[in-house]
Amino acid sequence: MITQITTDIKQAADALRANQVIGIPTETVYGLASNALSPEAVSTIFSVKQRPTSNPLILHFACLPMAKPYMLSFHDELKVLYDHFSPGPITFLVPKTSKVPAEITSGSSLVAVRFPSHPLFLALLNLLDFPVAAPSANKYGSVSPTRAEEVLAQLNGEIPLILDGGTCHYGLESTIVGMDGDRVIVYRLGSIDLDELSSTLGYIPEVKNQAEQSPLAPGMVKYHYATRTPLHYLTNDLKFEENTGYIFIQSIPEGFASAPCMTLSSTGDLKEVARNLYHTLITMDGCGFNAIYIEKPLAEGLGLTILDRLQRATAKFN
Repeated sequence: MITQITTDIKQAADALRANQVIGIPTETVYGLASNALSPEAVSTIFSVKQRPTSNPLILHFACLPMAKPYMLSFHDELKVLYDHFSPGPITFLVPKTSKVPAEITSGSSLVAVRFPSHPLFLALLNLLDFPVAAPSANKYGSVSPTRAEEVLAQLNGEIPLILDGGTCHYGLESTIVGMDGDRVIVYRLGSIDLDELSSTLGYIPEVKNQAEQSPLAPGMVKYHYATRTPLHYLTNDLKFEENTGYIFIQSIPEGFASAPCMTLSSTGDLKEVARNLYHTLITMDGCGFNAIYIEKPLAEGLGLTILDRLQRATAKFN
């Protein structure tokens, strides 16, 4: 199979109607998309990604009315978040109807639904009469791609086409929320941070983003988002080592001027750090280093999401 990069949404729509699996852009990261109502197509997502079938997928819709046949209920608190953040990088875990195939939810009675804001993906969804299932367009456990060419590097020859929507705006996966009684709960920290959720809701939602066996939502497993090269945190006493890459938040400290280094934001802006994180990890991972060291961001705002991803990425090597 030859994998083609294209901007033709009609070609992408035809591929999805034919139950093919394709790469698509979202505002968060690139996705690996299929017709969510086709067991054959959904199965192909799992096999191409080498993803355990116990790890559920997200359904994507253009708007809330299109999702309603697939949801038993949509709590008023979630509607508040929908009105404030959708379309955008937020996913809602809600009770599902019988229209949602069991393969999507890994047998759970809950389904994750999202309303993306990427204009090309939105246009594609509006051409279809079925929801699109789409996890990130990478091999399971590896770093999520934020550019079409990064999808190609991982999945070349395994999917027919990649819809090229440019560089992803946010660079981190969506925030996943659900309900515990009458309060919102966060199942995955994402591009919308806790402060933004709290200011909208009027309270700080609890975070329950760990699952060892059967995750309720994507991104809850311990080892995830990892490079092939051993990845570790920078420490204050770390000295430059040969054949090692270094990633800093804002500036390169003394003693590392001649080392292979990259920075994530010239101003330290966490949104820019988030946008550049995965691309920088993928770039460093391709350099053949013995190890990569990365500076920790502050544990506040979007820094909590970045730390969550780095905890899961470095856990593989600790």
